[in-house]
Amino acid sequence: MNHKILIEKALEAKKNAYVPYSEFHVGAALLTKDGEIYTGCNIESASYTPTICAERTAISKAISEGKREFEAIAVVGDSEFTYPCGVCRQVIREFGKDIKVIVASSVDDYKEYTLEELLPNSFGPEDLENNK
Repeated sequence: MNHKILIEKALEAKKNAYVPYSEFHVGAALLTKDGEIYTGCNIESASYTPTICAERTAISKAISEGKREFEAIAVVGDSEFTYPCGVCRQVIREFGKDIKVIVASSVDDYKEYTLEELLPNSFGPEDLENNK
């Protein structure tokens, strides 16, 4: 998959962000291993705690459609490079350490990491399996 397509989808999703409080727009595009793309934007709530990030919106949409294997996620925001927050990193981690995380300011200006690079020594499903 061309990173530019994923970044373009994230930029499109960013336009739908509901951010009346922070006014900080974020869009994400999640690529499944079978080639489908799920997008998400951040959605704020006046009580703040229920606010959901773009990455988790995209992941929730994919999970609700039965997808569990992910290849990459692109994230764009109102700052030059918007990285996933700690909660989003942990949710992405649920589905693998090797998922590519692409943070971009445009289709031509991006950085790519693995989730392992952004969340080293993380706790995941296999840690619970070792407890049995």
